[in-house]
Amino acid sequence: MHASYRERVTVLDVPAAERAYSDTKLRILRGDLPGGSSLSEIAVCGELGLSRTPVHEAFLRLASEELLTLESRKGAVVRPMSPSEADDVVEMREAVEATAARRVIRSSAGSALVASLSELLARQESCLADGDVDGFVEADDAFHHAVVEASQNPIALHFSRLIHDRAQRLRYRFMRIRPEHLAQSLADHRALAEAIAAGDEAAYAATLARHVDMLRGIL
Repeated sequence: MHASYRERVTVLDVPAAERAYSDTKLRILRGDLPGGSSLSEIAVCGELGLSRTPVHEAFLRLASEELLTLESRKGAVVRPMSPSEADDVVEMREAVEATAARRVIRSSAGSALVASLSELLARQESCLADGDVDGFVEADDAFHHAVVEASQNPIALHFSRLIHDRAQRLRYRFMRIRPEHLAQSLADHRALAEAIAAGDEAAYAATLARHVDMLRGIL
């Protein structure tokens, strides 16, 4: 099951290293710690009330995921995304999801997927009404993941997971900088769900291309 980074963890829920990892990762994905930001283990220890060892473990893990760059004198620096990298992510997102949607439409999984997408659309509508940008972004992520997951294509899922964190950083940045586009994003999602329901591969591909194109040039 696709985990949401929005679910904050507490001291009693998970080990200290996992807490440090989840909290810091969420701040990076949301842009609260933008690319190029310096981050010290001591500061995170103080913020979370943790000892140095679990925070160090968390930093190593985030570095392995290419979210942090560890530097001997500066501590850690949030790894920025370049415009070309962002374009690569958008391109791969479109390719993977379009392929997954085509498989879903050609299978018997469409009806169940449409039901799931309807629930996610309702969540996005609620977030839009409440001005909850972060909640909207997470429902957006869940929507697109549901399509890839429904394809039951393990290779598509693998590539989707590989680019997930980069895609989330772009989503958060786009929606926070341009919240006026939330309504258009929701309209695109409705059109995508309708294309699945109608079994229209071409409509899905065309809508998806327009939808992800909004992210180009955001960096």
